[in-house]
Amino acid sequence: MKPDQVIVVEHPWREAVRMFMRNPSAIGGMVLLVAILALSLIGPLLLPVDPFEITAAPLTPPLSPEAWLGTDYLGRDVLATLIHGGRTTLLVGVVAALLSVSIGITLGALAGYYGGRIDSILMRVTEFFQVLPALLFAMVVVTLFSPSLLTVTLAIGVVSWTGTARLTRAEFLKARGLEYVRAERAIGARDSRIIWKVILPNAFPPLVVSATLAVGAAILFEAGLSFLGLGDPNQMSWGLMIGSSRQYFLSSWWAVAIPGSAIFITVLAVSLIGDGLNDALNPKLRER
Repeated sequence: MKPDQVIVVEHPWREAVRMFMRNPSAIGGMVLLVAILALSLIGPLLLPVDPFEITAAPLTPPLSPEAWLGTDYLGRDVLATLIHGGRTTLLVGVVAALLSVSIGITLGALAGYYGGRIDSILMRVTEFFQVLPALLFAMVVVTLFSPSLLTVTLAIGVVSWTGTARLTRAEFLKARGLEYVRAERAIGARDSRIIWKVILPNAFPPLVVSATLAVGAAILFEAGLSFLGLGDPNQMSWGLMIGSSRQYFLSSWWAVAIPGSAIFITVLAVSLIGDGLNDALNPKLRER
C-alpha cells in the first residue's frame, strides 16, 4: 500500500442502508407499506364518510356509482370501512408489537446478562407463556376485561413477547463475556449502563428484524380477535369487516375478500421489509 493511500471504512449502518436499498423485494415491501399507511392516514380526508353509516342498498356490488368497492350486508361503504379499518388495524399492530418487543427485550436482557437464578426464573416464566395457546390466552384476557382497543392491544402484547425474549437472551449471553463488556466492568460501569448502553446497541440488528416481524404477527392477531367478535365494536377494523360479513360471503364476496386482501398485502409488505433488514444487518450475508 502506498503511503498516501487512504482506506475509507464505511459506517456499518450506512452500509446496511445501502444493502437494503439494493434489495428489490425490500423496496417493494416498503412501497406497499407506505401506500397502505398513506391510504389509511389521508383517506378519511378524501372520503369523509362514517364507516358505520349506511350509504347505499345492502350488498351493492363493486364499481357501482353509490360505492366504488360495493357495500356490505348492512349497506356500509366497503371503501370507507377499509380506510378507517386500516387505521385501527395498523395502530393496534404497531403499538402491540412495541409492547411485545419491550417486554421481550427487558426480560431477555436481564436473563442473559445476570444468568444464574435470575436467568432460570425468567426463562421459566417465558416457557410458561410460550406453551400457552397465544390466541386462546388473548381471547381470555379480552373477555375478562371487556373488548376495547386498549385491552386488545395489551392482550396481543402480553402473549407474543417470548420469541423476542429468547433472541435477546441469546445475544446477551454471547456478548457479556466479550472484551468491551469486561472493559466496562473494569472501569466500574453500572450494570444498567452495560445492559442498555453497551450490549443492547450491539445486539440491536437482530432485534430490529424481530420487531418488524412482530408488527405483522400483531396485525394477524388483531384480525383474528376481531373476526371472532372480540375486537372493539366501536372501532372499525379489517378483522371486524371480515367477521361481520363472513356469513354473507357467497352473496357479497367483496366485503370479505377486500379486507382480507388488505391484511395479506400488509403482512406481506412487513415480511418483505423484515427479510430485507435481516439481509442488510447480517454481517455474514453482507460479506457474500
